[in-house]
Amino acid sequence: MSTKYVFQVIVEQDEAGYFVAECPALKACYTQGKTYEEVIENIKDVIALCLADLQEKGKSIPEQPEIIGVKRVEVSV
Repeated sequence: MSTKYVFQVIVEQDEAGYFVAECPALKACYTQGKTYEEVIENIKDVIALCLADLQEKGKSIPEQPEIIGVKRVEVSV
């Protein structure tokens, strides 16, 4: 029986219109997709690969601090 994990991801849209997702709790865990739905499926796959790699190396699965919020702020310089 497999263990389920829950991670928060951050999704942004780049200059070319692609969606980019990263999982801050896992180093080098990021991907992209042409649509929001595609990037979500891709990040799930990448997270699974990162977790499998950690397990193979005998390392513990990190716990992610809760992301409280993302806020746009305007700054003048």
